[in-house]
Amino acid sequence: MNHLNIAKEALIAQAQAVNLLADRLNGEFQSAVELLLGCQGRAVVCGMGKSGLIGKKMVATFASTGTPSFFLHPAEAFHGDLGMLKPIDVLILISYSGETDELIKLIPSLKSFGNKIIAMTGNGQSTLAKHADIWLDISVEREVCPNNLAPTTSTLATMAMGDALAVALIEAIQFKPMDFARYHPGGSLGRKLLTRVRDVMHSPAPVVTPDTTFHDCLLVMTRSRLGLTVVMDEDKLVGIVTDGDLRRALLEDETIINSLVAQFMTIDPHTINEAAQLSEAESYMRENKIRALAVSDDEKNVVGVVEIFD
Repeated sequence: MNHLNIAKEALIAQAQAVNLLADRLNGEFQSAVELLLGCQGRAVVCGMGKSGLIGKKMVATFASTGTPSFFLHPAEAFHGDLGMLKPIDVLILISYSGETDELIKLIPSLKSFGNKIIAMTGNGQSTLAKHADIWLDISVEREVCPNNLAPTTSTLATMAMGDALAVALIEAIQFKPMDFARYHPGGSLGRKLLTRVRDVMHSPAPVVTPDTTFHDCLLVMTRSRLGLTVVMDEDKLVGIVTDGDLRRALLEDETIINSLVAQFMTIDPHTINEAAQLSEAESYMRENKIRALAVSDDEKNVVGVVEIFD
């Protein structure tokens, strides 16, 4: 048995199903997005079994991209958790058959509360679709499961539809990377976008003057353990010296050890404001092929240094 061929056929079939899903998008999808945009409450997603698992993923995507939402378990809702709802909430009910008993039982209560309902089903004639305000078609020709039983292609279609809603909402509310970072402060993206240069810079910066000897400059750099030092002349930044500068100077002229900093420093060094984003500093250093920046405050005073490895 060739497992690779089976897997490839499955992936191709699922990709085709998603393409067909896109071809069937219509005004109902537009209405769903507008309903969610106008929602004064939260997007509340309900689903049983695998539909519930997909629903939880939808909630996680919505919540992290600017659409307040939570997952409501249908069975728990029927036994008291309906109290979590407000009439201004929009319900997204997921059931491929459109006949999931736990969801159907909720409809009378939701109608009495005044909640709007978006149904995601594979059957437009199902009970759930008929009682919803908006129906999103997630039907597929068949499951990729060889027995056409295990929810596979249908769950992919459901997730794809949820992602399509999320992307449309992201565009509509102009949700930007910085907004995303605010909701993800613990992730790598959040740290990169929220961290400022001042948060990671080394301060105070090691300092020498143009008249400092090679030997003393090396001592300052060694003590700082940064492998660099800024060069100041009467409180004005005039240069920077890095390990690389010293190595290159020695390779070119061994007698440089008898010279002063002014002869081997890099003049007019690059700087960055302490309030700049760390991601901006990293990008700037990579573009200019440097590994360190002098950091200044709004008054142009040198307040530290930042390295690309920080």
